[in-house]
Amino acid sequence: MPCSAGFSEDRDDCDSDRRYWKLVDFQIVADNLRESFRVIAASRAPGEIRELRGVSIAAAGVTFQMFNAAFLSGSVATDADLAQRIMLASLHFDARGLEWAYWVCEDWLEPRVRRRSRQVFERHGLRHSVDLPGMVAERILPPVKPLPNIEVRRVSDAGTSDAFCSIGSVCFHVPISWFREVLDSDTVWQGFAGYVGYVDQEPVATTAIVIGGGVTGVYNVATLPGHQRHGYGEAVMREALADTQRRHGVERVILQSTPAGYRLYERMGFRTVTRVAVYSA
Repeated sequence: MPCSAGFSEDRDDCDSDRRYWKLVDFQIVADNLRESFRVIAASRAPGEIRELRGVSIAAAGVTFQMFNAAFLSGSVATDADLAQRIMLASLHFDARGLEWAYWVCEDWLEPRVRRRSRQVFERHGLRHSVDLPGMVAERILPPVKPLPNIEVRRVSDAGTSDAFCSIGSVCFHVPISWFREVLDSDTVWQGFAGYVGYVDQEPVATTAIVIGGGVTGVYNVATLPGHQRHGYGEAVMREALADTQRRHGVERVILQSTPAGYRLYERMGFRTVTRVAVYSA
């Protein structure tokens, strides 16, 4: 029965429905995020994808530690359970001499474990880097104001790949060699679909798309500092999503937001369903 019925005998059913959909929402965010790293790891000769007990590994085997990633793959009921999953990932990466990061969808953690999770990670040598709201949109709402004209090209050659890496390097404050190392394979662009927006033939903004978990995942939304606040990032993202809809017919969209993009994503129809905490070794 729909939860709008409002009768007391239906409240337990409604609460159950809400818990179910919250579980579904956070899991599709977690699954698509993990798939985005798997696509990159699978495209590289030193890449590695493994399933340990309660831990998923998707490591590109690169200098950029954020792409040597561990993820929780099931619920965590106790601090001891969390500590064991941290140690499993740590042993994996230490054996390979790689710096790495743990991407934690916090709804995997029981509430009392979540409250103490940062201290547990710190005791095992991982510092907290950032919290990212995990967001879902059932469909993308139309823009609230006209968008600028911009030419959007899908990454398909050395020129567009280099433009994508250059913008990422500037916007995410890492050496361009790190980005190129992660995305140096033609194969990666088959599953990690990159888009670059050009204004007067100058590349200014990017978006990447990954299909996984039955949804479209949006990544690497970035605009060069000198071109921000003109709507270019939104225009590229919308064109990337429109192209994905035409190719795959997948309408539901997820992303992890930065503080700068949060209000824009809300206007586009996204709602927060979880939080992704990132810890780096």
